[in-house]
Amino acid sequence: MEPLPRSFYERNPQVVAQELLGKIIVHETIQGLLSAKIVETEAYFGPGDPASHAKTKTPRSAIMYGRAGHAYVYLNYGVHHLLNVVVEKEGKPGAILIRAVEPLERVDLMFKNRHTANLKELTSGPGKLTKALGIDISHNGVDLVTGKLFLAEGTAEKFSIIARRRVGLSNDHGKPLRYYIESNAFVSRK
Repeated sequence: MEPLPRSFYERNPQVVAQELLGKIIVHETIQGLLSAKIVETEAYFGPGDPASHAKTKTPRSAIMYGRAGHAYVYLNYGVHHLLNVVVEKEGKPGAILIRAVEPLERVDLMFKNRHTANLKELTSGPGKLTKALGIDISHNGVDLVTGKLFLAEGTAEKFSIIARRRVGLSNDHGKPLRYYIESNAFVSRK
């Protein structure tokens, strides 16, 4: 599997968020290669998006203003690492939160990483998937075009995309910026 080109990421967050569905996250670790299909995403913008870390530029959100195709990983509520993909042209902030994935390769290792035996719960949320795939704060800033953590084309398949409001945000503007593959069992919430 080859990483997606940087040009894939240098576009509008709404477009990229939908086109990431069906793509594959690949993480080459010491324990082995883990992979999973992206089944749910959320789009984030910069100024004007009240729920975005990049609504104002800070040291933490500066990565969202940087070069597209990098990982933005942060610790949410001091508990879960969340994986975002930086998108848009450099200087114009945008990111896609990877909300849920369908496990593909080395599911045994994902179970071990998550300390669970429940397949449906393994990667059905943004904190669950990072733990299962061995992604943490050390991956913040990793180049997804040249690194051992990358996104690749999935197998050609047809599916319907559902658009809903983003999850768990009190300061959201109400636009449908969460996208998921209809009827996929690993989507965090319908």
